[in-house]
Amino acid sequence: MTQSTYKAGFIALIGPPNAGKSTFLNAVLGEKIAIVSPKPQTTRTSITGIRTTAEEQIVFLDTPGIHAARGKLNRFLVDAAWGAVQEANGVVLFLDGSKYAGNAKALERDLRPMAAKLGTLGVPMAVALNKVDQIKPKERLLGLLADCAALWPGVELVPVSARTGEGLETLLKIIREFLPFSPPLFPEDQLSTASVRFLASEIIREKLFLGLEQELPYNVAVEIESWEEIPEENMTMISATIYTSKNSHKGMIVGRQGQNLKKVGQLARQEIKGLLGGKVHLELWVKVREGWTEDGQFMISLGLGS
Repeated sequence: MTQSTYKAGFIALIGPPNAGKSTFLNAVLGEKIAIVSPKPQTTRTSITGIRTTAEEQIVFLDTPGIHAARGKLNRFLVDAAWGAVQEANGVVLFLDGSKYAGNAKALERDLRPMAAKLGTLGVPMAVALNKVDQIKPKERLLGLLADCAALWPGVELVPVSARTGEGLETLLKIIREFLPFSPPLFPEDQLSTASVRFLASEIIREKLFLGLEQELPYNVAVEIESWEEIPEENMTMISATIYTSKNSHKGMIVGRQGQNLKKVGQLARQEIKGLLGGKVHLELWVKVREGWTEDGQFMISLGLGS
């Protein structure tokens, strides 16, 4: 492919919480850079993932889920998602197809405001109907396609499964059409703009989400306090603080005789070890910071919404 036909640009992945944006990003990159959890609102920052081929370079912006913004933290997350759209050459709206198939009222309720806003931005868009492997019988998918066509006339609708890979190549071909002709924007071997410190903090947060109770993700943040590399030992020494807003949640995170925190630390250390390619010593601390989800300066210091 000649330089004159090469394409490169930014694509924002947006949609309601838990629609599968991060799963898609990890799948098309072939590497895990975004944490994945069955709990909504896992993604809190616009994570950049970079897919480079001989024909194009797609710079994906994986955004926080767009939802009813109650409280300062939620407003930060929603503002970050719409901010990413402003920077993008194209948008892919991810929907949980298994949630909306056969439920036109829920689709209308959840997405009509989003559809109106997207229509005013003038950015090329496709709609990815994700989790089609979970839609049974398949006839329900036809009704969902018709419902989405009514919301977004003329927009490409692509049934996909980020988990199985179904439809992903079709979606990538459509995304290519959104990109301008341009040389690559990043080195071809770069997968993300996120620092390894950020990725380590996200790994810790993911293990918390997967191992703890439903209400905790909204009140938990992770900050890397210290990071020391010891080359002669091929060792990285990491100390991280887990912030929660309630004393009762601190007890749940730590667990009886520290067992919950120990398990989170073990799982996170193993994954961070794979990320860094060397030995890792990880220390975790839990601190209560009441009202942190309403403290704008604190959230900015953690990089939330960026």
